[in-house]
Amino acid sequence: MNKLRTGAARFMHRRHARRAARRDISTSFVTLPLPRTIGVVARGKQLIEGNFLFSGLLVEGPEQSIWQIAQNNPLVSDEIHGCAWLDDLAAVGDDAARQKAQSWVADWIAAYGGGDGPGWTPGITGRRLIRWINHGAFLLRGQGKDFSTKFYRTLGQQTVFVSQRWVAAHPGLRRFEALSGAIYGGLSLKNMDQSIDTLVAALAIECDTRIGDDGSIESRNPEELLEVLSLLIWTRDALQSAERTVPQSVSSAITRIAPAMRALRHADGGLARFHGGGRGIDGRLDEALAYSGVRSTPSTAPLMGYARLTSGRTTVIVDAAAPPSGPSSIYAHASTLALELTSGRRPVIVSCGSGARFGQNWLRASRATPSHSTVMIEGVSSSHLADRPHETGAKEELVEIPRQVRCDHMQTESGRKLELSHNGYQPDFGLTHGRTLELSVDGRTLIGEDYLMTLGDSDKAIFGKALKSAVDRGIPYTVRFHLHPDVDVDVNTEGSAAALRLKSGEVWVFSHDGTAKLSLSASVYLENGRLKPRATQQVVLSGHALAYATRVRWSLAKAQDTPSFVRDFPKGDRMDLTD
Repeated sequence: MNKLRTGAARFMHRRHARRAARRDISTSFVTLPLPRTIGVVARGKQLIEGNFLFSGLLVEGPEQSIWQIAQNNPLVSDEIHGCAWLDDLAAVGDDAARQKAQSWVADWIAAYGGGDGPGWTPGITGRRLIRWINHGAFLLRGQGKDFSTKFYRTLGQQTVFVSQRWVAAHPGLRRFEALSGAIYGGLSLKNMDQSIDTLVAALAIECDTRIGDDGSIESRNPEELLEVLSLLIWTRDALQSAERTVPQSVSSAITRIAPAMRALRHADGGLARFHGGGRGIDGRLDEALAYSGVRSTPSTAPLMGYARLTSGRTTVIVDAAAPPSGPSSIYAHASTLALELTSGRRPVIVSCGSGARFGQNWLRASRATPSHSTVMIEGVSSSHLADRPHETGAKEELVEIPRQVRCDHMQTESGRKLELSHNGYQPDFGLTHGRTLELSVDGRTLIGEDYLMTLGDSDKAIFGKALKSAVDRGIPYTVRFHLHPDVDVDVNTEGSAAALRLKSGEVWVFSHDGTAKLSLSASVYLENGRLKPRATQQVVLSGHALAYATRVRWSLAKAQDTPSFVRDFPKGDRMDLTD
């Protein structure tokens, strides 16, 4: 049934795309647009040199067009047709970058401007429209009338297409991209604003229905929420520049999202890396928050299901809610109660990140509980992937997620404290996972406790049955703390503590109460823009649950001779294709 729906949608997209491409549209910019999207200089230089890096795929082809890469590699086709790479070329900004961008846009118009081929879906078209308009001056500079005529006509045709097909975009980010792109195109191009009122009304409805009271979206993906915020800000500003009314629903959505974004930001300016999201492009979050015009700070209550502790130079962000379910969960993680900790500019405890950029196997592995800094029982994740046949590119939803997740935030004499729990392991083991985290006032010490316990007679019966069937002595559990690749770690000879050394010169000491065994294990750090996962390590506490209640106490504290403030300057902008 899903394949039939997908096939029907593709047919309708193609039909509308060809119909729009037959329109003889003569237009131009109302006013010369200013770029609003941020690129990465290093990526732009790679593209100029012929190094194409998309979603973990590296193709070296100085003589190839970017569209050959898209055609030969369907898994990165949408990413390329969305034209976010224009941001990177514009970030370089020299003649070589401009000529490369102009050549590839001209190639797209020649190959796909007739409405055929990939890239004609509402969300991708909306994203492409925004990039082409944002960098319109960059693309038109030095070009003749023939190119500009084709460029404007194609922009108009794409605006017509997405104005008609936005409703077929998947609810969430893709639909926001489609609507924002259509509105952006309609307002930026002369004589293309016929559908603006209808599109703006539709965007207002999406803001009311898709963005929660706390600024949340269903996917709980922090980086995706940043994209939605940026789209709404650009649309609001475009409406204001055209002296049109901005719906209250759009303004209210921006007001709700901005505090949530602040709650999801670590001390280094990066986003928490949960549920398919990465840390975001440097500067993108700060720019969005500045342009939002919202100055309010987040409350201590969890926002979008994330709890935050912050003191001194330290931030701790915890996944304190059940993961999404249904279609919104196709990239979601079994990361309930997982934590991340950042000290100043340096991430210390991390999540492995999203493996979506590195193929299906990495995608599945990154979604499992072992890829997060939390507790796992007997190799079983706290949420499960739907049992579906292995297919390339298959969309696997999360099922059997925790139904009861609790988070209480409180102020203590020594700092701020979170008390959390979830019942994801209750059906199989009769155990509830609880976690307490207390960050000191100066941010130098995080004290944690993880416990596994039964909460009633039925839980005890399930636990007893699981205990009898256990192959080993008791039910094995692990508490994982994944480290950022820049962290060096050493375990003392007694196995009672581990020293974590940061590039800034800070030293953090991890210690525990001896209930579990401390060890080091290999781990990976997954991030977009890299050719392959980066090797790193994880601190692991392992033991066996033998009773109705098992507790593991641990702490992470700065060494006494580590100053409260250190001089930690950023390195130059560089991307290494070998790691």
